[in-house]
Amino acid sequence: MGHSGLITLITQDVEAKYREWSEQGVKFSISPQTPEWGGVFCRFEDVDGNSFAIAGFDDVTRAIEERRREFADRLEAERRAAQELAIAKQVQARLFPQRLPQAATLDYAGVCIPARAVGGDDYDFLDLGPDNGRIALVVGDIAGKGIAAALPMANLQASLRSQSAFAADQPERLLRSVNHMWFENTDPNAYATLFYADYDANSGGLRYANCGHLPGLVLRTSGALQRLDATCTVVGLFDDWQCSMSEIRLEEGDALALYTDGVTESFSDREEEFGEPCLIDALRRSSHLPAQERVHALAAEVQGFSAPEQLRRGNRFVHSRN
Repeated sequence: MGHSGLITLITQDVEAKYREWSEQGVKFSISPQTPEWGGVFCRFEDVDGNSFAIAGFDDVTRAIEERRREFADRLEAERRAAQELAIAKQVQARLFPQRLPQAATLDYAGVCIPARAVGGDDYDFLDLGPDNGRIALVVGDIAGKGIAAALPMANLQASLRSQSAFAADQPERLLRSVNHMWFENTDPNAYATLFYADYDANSGGLRYANCGHLPGLVLRTSGALQRLDATCTVVGLFDDWQCSMSEIRLEEGDALALYTDGVTESFSDREEEFGEPCLIDALRRSSHLPAQERVHALAAEVQGFSAPEQLRRGNRFVHSRN
């Protein structure tokens, strides 16, 4: 207060602003001038006689315009990325089983909760023929996260589904073919862990190949626990890849849990790992639930255990003979 000062307004086109405001009755004391130092300026007074300047400096206006364009481009890129990610999330959700093949002696279900909008975990149920009462239960985990893992996951799933015609009689051939396609069509460092199980609803037999995946957990009605450890190495790293399978029998009331490390490697805010012991305890506590309710109860328990700021992912399915 009590001191004079000149306020300068920056505009992109001084001449246009001068004409516009002059027509509206603004009193200009200096019409647009172009001094030697460059730019254009003029002066006007408000109704109280205060003096203002309008200036247009080429470097300043170019910098402002460039920053404006960069900001607009960034916003547009972020909008497009968010839109594409939302579409990818919808597409991946549709890739998971939309119906469950019928199995008279099996109650089963699956769920997948990605750490990000999309992820590299996969589960699937393949109908190996309604006449023979056999279905395949598949859990896979692609190395990596996000889009970089989601695309190979879709490729792996498509390979399994497209060649499932001969899976009932020759599961080893199916898995060798999938490994070869993965090896030929992905990055040399790309690989996936895979648990493939062929369940016979008539006999209760379960043939399985654990390709470098976490062990499947079989909880017997007697209270005993059986781990289905790796039978061969991961898929996709080696072209010369041999598939080995093992076989067990599921009795009435037994339960099998297949899962990824998104379950066991979830951490609490105290840096405590959920781990296999917690998973086994949770499976025992939920033994009275049907499969569909059971997997969601397990997912809720893992999410409740995990630190809020962490992004964890897991897919798992639990199935038990009726």
